[in-house]
Amino acid sequence: MWFGKLPEHWEAHKISELFEERREKVSDVDFAPLSVSKGGVVPQIATVAKSNAGDNRKLVRVGDFAINSRSDRRGSSGISVYDGSVSLINIVLTPRNETNGKYWHYLLKCHDFIEEFYRNGRGIVADLWTTRYDEMKMIWLPLPPREEQDQIVRYLDWKVSQINKLINAKRQQIELLKEKRSNLIDSVIGNSTGERHRFRNVFSLYKGLGITKADLKDEGVPCVNYGEIHSKYGFEVNPQLHALKNVDELYLEQSPKSLLRYGDFVFADTSEDLAGSGNFTYLNSDVPTFAGYHTIIARADLQLKHRYVAYYFDAYEFRTQIRQRVNGVKVYSITRSILNSTFVELPDEVEQDRIVATLDRACHAIDRSVELLNKELLLLAEYRTRLIADVVTGKKDVCGIAIP
Repeated sequence: MWFGKLPEHWEAHKISELFEERREKVSDVDFAPLSVSKGGVVPQIATVAKSNAGDNRKLVRVGDFAINSRSDRRGSSGISVYDGSVSLINIVLTPRNETNGKYWHYLLKCHDFIEEFYRNGRGIVADLWTTRYDEMKMIWLPLPPREEQDQIVRYLDWKVSQINKLINAKRQQIELLKEKRSNLIDSVIGNSTGERHRFRNVFSLYKGLGITKADLKDEGVPCVNYGEIHSKYGFEVNPQLHALKNVDELYLEQSPKSLLRYGDFVFADTSEDLAGSGNFTYLNSDVPTFAGYHTIIARADLQLKHRYVAYYFDAYEFRTQIRQRVNGVKVYSITRSILNSTFVELPDEVEQDRIVATLDRACHAIDRSVELLNKELLLLAEYRTRLIADVVTGKKDVCGIAIP
């Protein structure tokens, strides 16, 4: 079984023995709409995309466990503290017996169960994969005595809270370091002067591949997509150093204009917040690499020092030009027309070299600190995941531990 050997006094039951499926259809007029997210069951966000099937939703009661059946929402589940309604793609489970709902919340959201839930599903590809109730109801679950359920919940509430505080503290450190880095770049770039050029007189623009996530593979030609541009700290990408998804080699013949050259800049053409408008990277490699979905390629028509231009694009002066022109409210879109209407300031080459040397020295220590903090964040998240899985499946006995 997916959870391995249990303590002798624990039981194991199929989901159908511990829960019954709630299938009652209701309207979101009578029962407030809820969303099932990775953060649990929450009131539906006002800006979330809604269907027209407001009278064709599933009832959820306080204490029910709701789980999204689709793999692209893997980990979107939780115990509900609300009465309400959810979309039909969610499975709603009602406990058959008196148990600690928070124990199920930890168990059914733990990494090992999420993978077992996925394994029992079906579909064509990962993004079109669904697990139905008839498939999940045969999954076995561990069931400790009620007093142990309560102790497990108390222990995990305590330890997870401690880990989350450490994670939040490190995230705050990263944000402060990023702010310091931005201020340094703004200060140096802002104190330089050079000739101003229209963007369109310096760069030719091309679109990235017209693909979706479903077209990405583990093997093939590396591909830079807008999500990686937004999530990557810094502004260089090198397929030999950064783990990128790949696309089929057939695109080499079908879409040669979307193939990047050394020094090409790639802008994300959409952002979920105004601050991310203008996020970019540039290819610091000769390895054949594509620009993927939701991207715009900027290829220099002049001989440029790419690292200076990258610092300039990262500075307040250029980003302000983008933000003043960008379109959107909750999703901000950048077009080729918006980029072409901006200005690029190019000092002489000696001044560009001086700026790059100054900023490289100043930013290196900050970048290194951020890299180490991100590694610590990854380790803390892995520790939290493993701790929860070990405790809820009985591999780590917490019965004798005093909880503050």
